[in-house]
Amino acid sequence: MQEKIKTRKSDVQIPETNGARRGFIKAGVAAGAAGALGMLPAGVRNAAWAAGSDAPEKPEVRIGFIPLTDCASVAIASELGFDKKYGIKITPSKEASWAAVRDKLIDGELDASHVLYGLIYGVQLGIGGPKKDMAVLMGLNNNGQAITLSDQLRDRGAMDGPRLKALIAKDARTYTFAQTFPTGTHAMWLYYWLATYGINPFTEVKTITVPPPQMVANMRVGNMDGFCVGEPWNARAIFDKIGFTAVTTQEIWKDHPEKVLGTRLEFVQKYPNTARAMIMAILDASKYIDTMKNRSKVAQIIATKSYVNTEEAVIEGRMKGEYENGLGKKWKDPNYMKFYNGGKVNFPYLSDGMWFLTQHRRWGLLKEDPDYLAVAKSVNQIELYRQAAAQVKVPVPANLLRTSRLIDGKVWNGKDPKEYALGFKIKAG
Repeated sequence: MQEKIKTRKSDVQIPETNGARRGFIKAGVAAGAAGALGMLPAGVRNAAWAAGSDAPEKPEVRIGFIPLTDCASVAIASELGFDKKYGIKITPSKEASWAAVRDKLIDGELDASHVLYGLIYGVQLGIGGPKKDMAVLMGLNNNGQAITLSDQLRDRGAMDGPRLKALIAKDARTYTFAQTFPTGTHAMWLYYWLATYGINPFTEVKTITVPPPQMVANMRVGNMDGFCVGEPWNARAIFDKIGFTAVTTQEIWKDHPEKVLGTRLEFVQKYPNTARAMIMAILDASKYIDTMKNRSKVAQIIATKSYVNTEEAVIEGRMKGEYENGLGKKWKDPNYMKFYNGGKVNFPYLSDGMWFLTQHRRWGLLKEDPDYLAVAKSVNQIELYRQAAAQVKVPVPANLLRTSRLIDGKVWNGKDPKEYALGFKIKAG
């Protein structure tokens, strides 16, 4: 079923153990853009866009992706020619693992990538790999991931968080759960969900790292009891009758940040017009995908061997919000995977980046508190995004922070990240 992918030494091929937003305003208001310019490093300010000199410096760009439904905006920007409209050619590059994406971004083999939000922040601070100044250009999607548990757990009655906790307490064998990268989004969703129900993800269960396309195969041979991953691999586990959806990530955090368009800061400084063109092309693709009548065509394109390499039907259902959990429940989820949602998906909120830092601190990946806001301001390219959004008439928010309530009832608003990070009952240490 899956395409055999040539890998690098850095690729993770087998499991590895490791311990009311405000109203939107139209983009392009000159005073607002100028005010945010001061948030950027000097190198970017010096290379700031000026009307009439916006031709891309690098007309061909290589953008990495992992075979997941949420790579769709990169694929569609290339396949349907949205890139050409802005004077660039996007070449999508299929990668084997998030470790490979990290290494190729750092080395410059990729110009940018569809990438885990938390991976970019991990590299920025030197956790989960070498330290390098990184940049988040835009968000690619909200929602649309899930935690899948094995049918063996179902047969023992562990079909949700409380019953899983009860089973672990009663039968103290080793339970193994997989995520896709130690600092990434799926690790944080998995840890957050387990901890919500009183399960310490580092002392009561074992967590391992597995690339997304290999999750189903590893569960099939009994290497894990559960995993957190992006679609379509949760739907695939149900399709193959080896697992069921215990929780969707939109149930953990409605409209949560997920993948971003990430690159090195030096790329933005050297090629600001190219970076802006990539944002504009992918914004157009995001609008196209979020038009529901287009989603069947999108599923058809990304199901091919060049992208996800699975049956179209496995992708299309959840992409349209048509869910079944493998236990007999079916529902229409209004919080399905979104790629645009009036621009709310794509704006690189500072609070979104800061949240991942709070979880890195919570779980001991960071040994002390960073300057959360300063890191987010240096990574998230707010002004560059605003300039691109203005050109394609995408609204931007009035506030750089947003407020959300997560599954455990805790409210995150970005205002006191240190207190938030250390305020959880279950945490490292």
